[in-house]
Amino acid sequence: MPPHTLPRRGFLKIGALGLGGLTLPNLLRAEANAGTRTPHKSVILIYLVGGPPHQDMFDLKPDAPKEIAGPWKPIPTNVTGVQICEAFPLLARNMDKLAIVRSLVGNQADHDAIQVYNGHNPKKPTPPGGWPQFGSTVAKLQGPVHPSVPSYVSLCYTCTHGPYNEPGPGFLGQSLAPFRAMGRTREDMTLRGVDVSQLADRKTLLKQFDDMRRDADTSGSVKAMDAFTEQAFGLLTSSKMAEALDISREPVKVIDRYGTGDPKVFMDSNGAPRVPQSLLMARRLVEAGARVVTLNYSKWDWHGGMNAEGRKNNSIFLREEEDFPVFDKCVSALVEDLHDRGLDKDCTVVIMGEFGRTPKISAALGRDHWPNVNCALLAGGGMKLGQVIGSTDRIAGEAVSRPVTFGELFATLYHNLGIDADKVTLPDFTGRPQYLVEDSGAPIKELI
Repeated sequence: MPPHTLPRRGFLKIGALGLGGLTLPNLLRAEANAGTRTPHKSVILIYLVGGPPHQDMFDLKPDAPKEIAGPWKPIPTNVTGVQICEAFPLLARNMDKLAIVRSLVGNQADHDAIQVYNGHNPKKPTPPGGWPQFGSTVAKLQGPVHPSVPSYVSLCYTCTHGPYNEPGPGFLGQSLAPFRAMGRTREDMTLRGVDVSQLADRKTLLKQFDDMRRDADTSGSVKAMDAFTEQAFGLLTSSKMAEALDISREPVKVIDRYGTGDPKVFMDSNGAPRVPQSLLMARRLVEAGARVVTLNYSKWDWHGGMNAEGRKNNSIFLREEEDFPVFDKCVSALVEDLHDRGLDKDCTVVIMGEFGRTPKISAALGRDHWPNVNCALLAGGGMKLGQVIGSTDRIAGEAVSRPVTFGELFATLYHNLGIDADKVTLPDFTGRPQYLVEDSGAPIKELI
């Protein structure tokens, strides 16, 4: 295939306007209102690939035996009585802008990201077509804010381990799949051939958009579309999306504040890259009009080499010492940035993995999978922050107060977007109405 030919498969995805809810009626409706700038609600969902160790990050147990407590010590935060890991000094000073859920229950036990992206346990019965991921549902219900910015944008990299990847739009169909800006599917989207390093070069980025327009027109593809689809195609490839993805427009000090990583290095080969700049790009996208942005970050499936003894015995590289400071820097930068830019009331941030980790450190000097309890970090969204919700027992193995379900967590995200998960339903392939979340559709009452 010539280098500048738009693949038919990729073009059909665009021609069908299957990018995060960019249906033609929604596009034209949004275009009619394009002259007005109104605030919109949004969610940035950050998936910590592989399941982070909750008891080494936000639920430390310093009084437990050392084979439970691990090497890290708790430090005070700027909220009285709340402590987190000493490796997170920047997050500690922003605790008043955060909420920690220490008692997330109902986790599945395998490496399967589906529950993180849609709140549904994959082991339970699913409707025909499967549950749609959160962003697809929002795109279906609310449509785009701006005609040239998809409602749902995925910054997720494609992992070689399939269960780490986003599950897709489920019974909503491919027209509600996200606009994918990263990973192996990028050849099927408007930014084909552009990776994170190229996004720093605005000229290269804009050239990709211009080339796509010319190539499509030369091949006759644009002429083959009807007038309305051609109009929508032009809106989709406008400069607004290109500018949102061009982080070189940010001051150098802002980029440095978040930090940068190599998008070509997939952690432990099958995880996601550790790229703090994705968080900055997510903030730019919600500012541009995206309602939901998802991203996957690093790999947290650490089964060994997690303490001082492991370093002495030269077991495996101590990933916590490597990952924690980078995570501390980029997440605190995002939280502070949202407040500085007046987005903290409108943009919700949620960070979690697929399960927690075992209380006891294993013989391999690591922690294994633990579905009994999990931890989530939230910010923004106009929520009541500066608090910890729920608690675990003395070894961080079970929730002992205020267990929080995935249904409650996702109902909170929907609530912050103005969607009542207790009332709204969507029809599956058979036409049967399906509620958006499992169990109760009530949001976490402590946050609302």
